[in-house]
Amino acid sequence: MTTHSGDNVLRCSDLSVRVPGRVLVERLTLEIRPGKVLAILGRNGTGKSSTLHTLAGLRSAAGGGITLGGTALVRWSRREVARRVALLPQVNDDPFPATALEAVMVGRHPHLDFWASETATDLEIARRCLATVDLASFGSRDVTTLSGGERRRLAAATVLAQDPQTYLLDEPIQHLDPQHQMDVLGIFRGLADAGRAVALSLHDVGLAARFADEALLLFGDGRWQHGPSDKVLNETSIGALYGMPVRELRWPHGRTFVAA
Repeated sequence: MTTHSGDNVLRCSDLSVRVPGRVLVERLTLEIRPGKVLAILGRNGTGKSSTLHTLAGLRSAAGGGITLGGTALVRWSRREVARRVALLPQVNDDPFPATALEAVMVGRHPHLDFWASETATDLEIARRCLATVDLASFGSRDVTTLSGGERRRLAAATVLAQDPQTYLLDEPIQHLDPQHQMDVLGIFRGLADAGRAVALSLHDVGLAARFADEALLLFGDGRWQHGPSDKVLNETSIGALYGMPVRELRWPHGRTFVAA
């Protein structure tokens, strides 16, 4: 495995993820690498969300370790982690009334000193992130008036405003129509091409094949498979992952998998 220097490489070694009565992931070792998109695939309940939350330091690992820039993740303060690593959870709660712009501004908080107010620069970043996800005119809208897809894009704008080196995205395209699925995945593909690191969970194997450099398959019983997406994503592995025969369809600029 190639290693990278710098303060922003997120790496796990012999990582185990468990829930009561089940081992989801056993002895996982990989890096979330700058310049790459890692797609995490698996059936419901196989540990995709739990693994992302563990990598973000928001739940305890059952074994193994996680480092950020070569230092154990637990030794970083939460503010320092948040400046470097952003997690887009599968579900976003809105505990307080807020406009879309105010919601996106939450992503700027790790970069503000305690008790400091947002600056004009922070506001401009937030507005730019809204525009990036096609919500430029939504800044004054109450978040409770947004559709499920609009709120999902708002959540993506919030992690964009956080401006980390590493993005951990849990089903970033759920609730999105096909156009916005492609737009959002294209945004994070572009960030990876510019040197950021991206790990995201998906259910669409075809989109994983299209946008991801690497794939991590989680089987839900401790087993996992990791490698380049052009090698890991094949009829045999995807059939085993989802417990059903599949066929690969190819065309000049892409490929996907369908039930056989």
